[in-house]
Amino acid sequence: MPRNIRLAGAQMGANSLKDTRAQIIDRMVSLLEGAATQGAQLVVFPELAFTTFFPRWPFETDPEVLHYFETAMPNPNVQALFDRAAALKVGFYVGYAELTPEGHRYNSAIIVRPDGRTLLKYRKIHLPGSHEVRPNQKHQQLEKRYFRYGDLGFPVARAPADWGKAAVGMLICNDRRWPEAWRVLALQNVELVCIGYNSAAYDPSGGDTEDAKIRTFHSTLAVQANAYMNATWAVSVAKAGVEDGAGLIGGSLIVDPDGMIRAQARTLEDELIFAEADLDLCRQGKEKIFNFAAHRRPQWYRPIVDQVGAVEPPPAAD
Repeated sequence: MPRNIRLAGAQMGANSLKDTRAQIIDRMVSLLEGAATQGAQLVVFPELAFTTFFPRWPFETDPEVLHYFETAMPNPNVQALFDRAAALKVGFYVGYAELTPEGHRYNSAIIVRPDGRTLLKYRKIHLPGSHEVRPNQKHQQLEKRYFRYGDLGFPVARAPADWGKAAVGMLICNDRRWPEAWRVLALQNVELVCIGYNSAAYDPSGGDTEDAKIRTFHSTLAVQANAYMNATWAVSVAKAGVEDGAGLIGGSLIVDPDGMIRAQARTLEDELIFAEADLDLCRQGKEKIFNFAAHRRPQWYRPIVDQVGAVEPPPAAD
């Protein structure tokens, strides 16, 4: 019996500091409705979709920062998106800034089923940037300042029957660049990886060696290569455009288990992309070249989990 799911990537244009939650939710609902009219069953929104990318700003007080966080999901400020999705019987992935009852802050994402229940939750593990403000740098990247490292691992869940019982996992932004994250998902037989991102169109660590073109290329390359090497579908979706003078790349895309691009955004604005995903296409890779049971040799992989930094090889003999 075919196992298909119609996927949509809901790329978003910029959210500025002055935009209210209500204004942003209205745009997201419009994207959701547009996806539903095209038969989408799962709509993937970006990282930190409800706000601007606030970690570029060095806020001085907690109230300034906490304005961007959600204390529950859903909550009254975002309920309209959940209500509309449930009425349309469409599920979605969405990234947001999470504030726990204990006061812990995470860069998080959830996947919501068509019936409105949460299928899966994830907290970003690979936080880029710095904790302290970098002097003489136009735009900051302060995720380490505002978020804890994720503590939920890389979970995978089986989706309901109307999603083909897909094995679904999640990543957020910088995670997509780390092959270890994909491989942990693949070791749970993942068949669909949902990713939201807010990636700078400039070198976020300073300098002039990166621009929008090469950063978009790297974003695309990371998803194609890892989808292929882990035999999974992937939907990777940007918040793009210029937010209060700071550029974000676009390039949202849907990739199949052979690493082929099935759809890709062409703008830096609100834009929908679609693909019909045959989940059984994952079997080719999982049962042949990336048959883990037959071919993995984990006894040689200890440095991957035992080391953080690289070590120098022995010097050459004289």
